Amino acid sequence: MIYIVEDNDDIRELIVSYLEIEGYKTHSFNKIEGVMESFAFKQPSLVILDVMLPDGNGFSLAKLIAKKYPETPFLFLTARESESDRITGLELGADDYIVKPFSPKELVLRVNTILRRSNYPPSSVKKTSQDSKKIWQLENHCLCIDEKSHEVLVDNREVHLTAVEWSILLYLSNNEGMVISREKILGECLHYYHDGSDKTVNTHIKNLRAKLGEVAWIQTVRGFGYKFLPRTKKTDL
Repeated sequence: MIYIVEDNDDIRELIVSYLEIEGYKTHSFNKIEGVMESFAFKQPSLVILDVMLPDGNGFSLAKLIAKKYPETPFLFLTARESESDRITGLELGADDYIVKPFSPKELVLRVNTILRRSNYPPSSVKKTSQDSKKIWQLENHCLCIDEKSHEVLVDNREVHLTAVEWSILLYLSNNEGMVISREKILGECLHYYHDGSDKTVNTHIKNLRAKLGEVAWIQTVRGFGYKFLPRTKKTDL
């Protein structure tokens, strides 16, 4: 189920048509009222949010979603195209930020990408064998990444990542010790190959670091990009 929060009837119906052709079930809202209440009955796999809504601000709604349902990915689809708005959206935990006017086909591709990265319905819990886990230890702190279950533990505490944050962490950790450029991260993790902004990557990295705690698992290599710490002790289970 994909929730669509958009006050423009034509745009909302266009999005619904393209997503349902792709096989997705949708539920639409023309304002903020009723969105959070609907989560109690059916938690969506993704939320598509406008920012300017008749009864409030989409950024405020995004804060509520991120706080109460941190495992639910969301993206902004809005006419607000300033860089500051884009950064605000990403800092709130959005997996993507698409500016109107937009290509419905591209929107569907972005939705497919986010849901493929999420890889599981938010209401389910998956358990896997330990052979999918990798553990890093540094300064008496421990980071555990389970690729199959999409679980991340920091000092035995579960950390909820957005789909983009998960993709970046997995990509960097699978290339431990290698310097990865922002352009490479944009292409491999966000699938932007032409119009991506370095600040988009910086914002996702900032959010990811905050969730991973005080240890600098991800280092900045000035002028080049980022790398996952090479001096950690890693154990494959």
